[in-house]
This record gives sequence, C-alpha cells and structure tokens, in this order.
Amino acid sequence: MYGEYAYLNLCKEVLENGTKKEDRTGTGTYSLFGHQMRFDLSKGFPLLTTKKVPFRLIASELLWFIKGDTNIQYLLQHNNNIWNEWAFKNWVESDAYHGPDMTDFGLRSLEDEGFRAQYEQQMSNFKQLVLTDDEFAKRFGDLGNVYGKQWRNWETARGETIDQLQQVVEAIKINPDSRRLIVSAWNPEDVQPGRSALPPCHVLFQFYVVNGKLSCQLYQRSGDIFLGVPFNIASYALLTHLIAHECNLEVGEFIHTLGDAHIYSNHITQVTTQLERTPMEFPVLSLTSDQKSIFDFEMEDVKLEGYDPHPSIKAPVAV
Repeated sequence: MYGEYAYLNLCKEVLENGTKKEDRTGTGTYSLFGHQMRFDLSKGFPLLTTKKVPFRLIASELLWFIKGDTNIQYLLQHNNNIWNEWAFKNWVESDAYHGPDMTDFGLRSLEDEGFRAQYEQQMSNFKQLVLTDDEFAKRFGDLGNVYGKQWRNWETARGETIDQLQQVVEAIKINPDSRRLIVSAWNPEDVQPGRSALPPCHVLFQFYVVNGKLSCQLYQRSGDIFLGVPFNIASYALLTHLIAHECNLEVGEFIHTLGDAHIYSNHITQVTTQLERTPMEFPVLSLTSDQKSIFDFEMEDVKLEGYDPHPSIKAPVAV
C-alpha cells in the first residue's frame, strides 16, 4: 500500500462521517476532530500523486518561513501566489484602495464572470505594486506575525527575541534525546485581530531522534484537507529532510496530527474526483547543495526526482 492512502483514507472518513459545520469564511465545511497520519520518509517523499501538487511553491514557501520573512514580496519574486489573497484583503479594505468594491472577492469571483475580471485586474495591480514599490510592499505585503516571525523572531514580554528554529537545530545536535525539541507558532498575543493576517493553522512541531533517524510530528489546529493539507505534508517532510541533512541524520517519519480536519463544501466534487484515482509511487527528494545549514538553502538546492502525478484539480480558496 502506498503511503498516500493515509491521506486518501482521511478524505473518505470525512466524506462519510464528517459533521456539517459553518465556518469563518461563510463557505461551510464537513469536519471531524482529531486525526493522525504517518508517512515513512525513507520510502519516498510524500507529495501527493492523485493530483499534481506544485512542489516549487511548497519549497519557496518553506524557505520563506525559514528566513523569518513575513512579506509576500519574496514569494512573488519566486512566482508564488499562495498567500496573495490575505495581503490583498488588507489592501482592498484600507483607505488607500480606490478601485471597485472587492467585498467577499473570493466567493464573488467564482459566481460572477464580470466581477472575476475586475478582481483579476485588481489583483494584478496589487502584485505589481508589491514587486516594484517597496513602501507599498512594506505597508500591504506584510502579513504580520505569521510563521516566519514566530519561528525565527518570537518576541517575549520583556522585549527580547527567541530564534526557536535555530535553537531546536542546535539542540538536536547537542542533545538528540531531549523531549523539548519543539517549535511553536501559536502565540496567544499575536493571534488577536490585527496582529497577523491569519492565525497559524500548523501551530506546533516536535522532533524526535532514534537510531540515527530524525522524525517530526506536527500538530495542526485546522486543516483544509483538499487544498492546504497536501502542502503541509510536503512542507514539513521537506523541513525534516533539511534539518536531518544539517544534523547528519537519516530521515524517519513525518507524523501529521490534525485538530479540525475539514473539507469545504465547495470542494466535495474535487475530492470525489481525486478518490477515483490510483496513487503512484512517491518521488524522491534530492538535496544537491553542499550547504551545511538549513538557513543557507536556496531553491536551486532542492530537487525532486520521479514525480509522475495525475493532473491537477482546481478548487477555490476560502479566505
């Protein structure tokens, strides 16, 4: 059985047993609470094959987190648009925006062709401004105290900062048997309105070393199973590989623990289509660089070999 069935079985369970719930976005979900998946990283890199998942977007987002960056300018420079909507929302709701009404742009762009053209034009304008105007990017491209900030520059009540990621990498080298190899993105102060564009969904991860292998367990409070979770699986698998590389360890397991695991009501057709497909073998990750530190890796240092997925399946993002 391919490792992908861990994910596909979650999809089936939510479709069959999930509870219909309302949510922040107004879209509605089918949800269950508490689920765990395990992926043996020595048996291939867990990038889903029942639909094409864009690995380059996952890699550039992870490097963005690792750098401690919170501004989408870096992502746009790497043709990565996955955080655009949250920054765009800040702009169109501000006094600086003077274009057509963009209220509920996510849903309206799906239902109204005329509005979709307006939305796409405004989004194009927004991206160009972020890329070319550093002052605009500083004001509207920054997402606040999201993952990169918490991982690399956690602020204490005394005004000090903690580089959690650097500390955990060093701790793995010095004391691999520690039970405190933890990085937290959930800062109760920073999840208050106005402090970050989106409170972190993947809130805490912990490393575990045994028999020369590094494993990682993620706790994710909220998981968009169709769009988000495939990214999260691959992202933390890649993070585990990078840290294992620096610490001269082999890779063990990635364990993904979910709180509210949900399928959006407008993703049901897409999930059903995906479940009709037969998984392929997972690809192989290759770190082609001589870089010793995870903080020195760039996009060209990370390669994927043997990825042969089914075609992509498009679905709307709930913002």
